[in-house]
Amino acid sequence: MRRISLLLLALAVCFTTAMQAQAPAPKPGPEVKKLHVWVGHWTAEFELKPGPWGPGGKVTVQYTGQMILGGFVFQGRWTTKGALGEARGLEFEAYDPVNKSFVSNWYQDDGSRYSGGMTANGNTYTWTLKHVVAGKENLLKDSFVFAPDLMSATVKSEVSVDGKTWTPFTEGKYTKVQPAPKK
Repeated sequence: MRRISLLLLALAVCFTTAMQAQAPAPKPGPEVKKLHVWVGHWTAEFELKPGPWGPGGKVTVQYTGQMILGGFVFQGRWTTKGALGEARGLEFEAYDPVNKSFVSNWYQDDGSRYSGGMTANGNTYTWTLKHVVAGKENLLKDSFVFAPDLMSATVKSEVSVDGKTWTPFTEGKYTKVQPAPKK
């Protein structure tokens, strides 16, 4: 019985020593904080402009964002209703410290996907993305300008089917209705 007690004590000491010897968990760099502006619940209304996807019309959005994976990745989820029917999507944004840029990947329930990058300059966030839907690739530029209190943003989007000619795609406003909890 005494041997078992000594063995358990030795294992406990080894385990504790090994845990203390491990390096601290990595933390996201300061650039990742730029993604926190989107954390919370948002609503939006915008106008889809007439173009390659149809005649246009009003669209409403429900959007919820959170930081995941130890705070290194932002995840957004949205539901849209309006001119093109109802759609759901999932977005991931992360900072690439090697290339010093933000990487964006969005997915929708119609099988379409967006991939590209984002830049943040003050209160202006701009995405440049490739949009693949039904086997065709288009380009999208999305520009959000946040109000000074970061509780709303105006958005303007342009789309290109040839990479040369850009046409207006959307214009609207996002409003934060549930801010992120204070830590």
